Amino acid sequence: MLHLRAVCPPDETAEALDILRAHAGSAHLVVHRGAAVEPAGDLIEADIAREAADEIIDALCGLGLDHTGGITLEALDTALSDAADRAEEAAPGEAADAVVWEELVARTGEESRMNVTFLAFLTIACLLAAAGVLTNSAVTIVGAMVVGPEFGPLAAFAVGLVLRRWDLVRRAAAALGAGFPLAMVVTLGGALLVRATDVFGETAFRLENNHEVDFVFSVGVPSLVVAMLAGAAGMLAMTSAKSAALVGVFISVTTVPAAGYAVVAAVAGEWSRCLQSVGQLLVNLLGIVAAAAIVLIVRRNGQRSPVGTRPLSRG
Repeated sequence: MLHLRAVCPPDETAEALDILRAHAGSAHLVVHRGAAVEPAGDLIEADIAREAADEIIDALCGLGLDHTGGITLEALDTALSDAADRAEEAAPGEAADAVVWEELVARTGEESRMNVTFLAFLTIACLLAAAGVLTNSAVTIVGAMVVGPEFGPLAAFAVGLVLRRWDLVRRAAAALGAGFPLAMVVTLGGALLVRATDVFGETAFRLENNHEVDFVFSVGVPSLVVAMLAGAAGMLAMTSAKSAALVGVFISVTTVPAAGYAVVAAVAGEWSRCLQSVGQLLVNLLGIVAAAAIVLIVRRNGQRSPVGTRPLSRG
């Protein structure tokens, strides 16, 4: 179940209530007259089945509440109520299969923002990957995969392509296009410092001996297959609110490790491995976006989905 709050101008409250009353997927309808201060109006609360959320939100937005008032959604972990049970049973489909498209746009839009936190995580992940290459440590490489925040912008890119939200595409492209070069430049500085100080030992940059991390730069069809499976799993996790599965996605692709390996290989003068690592990075990025987009297209064809035209709240 989801908890919905809608701020309505007084002259639109009756219509909003009619929408919620008429839908079998809503329960626990409450109205607070004049409770909203800014924007001023009435506050409507209701618990709605996830399967019904997309249709209800679309209808409320049809009244213009996203402009004249506001609509918020919050996930409910537990709802002990016969009315809530009846709403979930009456709503078509299964909650795990339902896609709340406006929620997806808002979520991916937020996660695709290029900010200090995103850049910091990406840079730290790239530095970890470089350390994993220099120490021939697959475990450290896995750590870099988990820390890397790049799936957010990749998912946003796919959502933007499928829903034709070009503002989302531009934001995601900016985050990736600026984030990876910045992270690699910082990692280059770190690698040069390590080489100058020899803190990892004189054999650290002999990459031909680092067989434990060869998978990072070995680009090929298997890399594309893994990237596409990871992209599909990640998008399924996002659209079904099963975020726990995203951890598995993060440790299955070598985007950030490939960027770190490319920097280390360049410092070591291993240009063939450097170019292969860059190729691995590109293959993984493209594979994730392509698979995520395919999953969205399939889910969109199986469920009515409005193509969002409302701009993101910030950016």
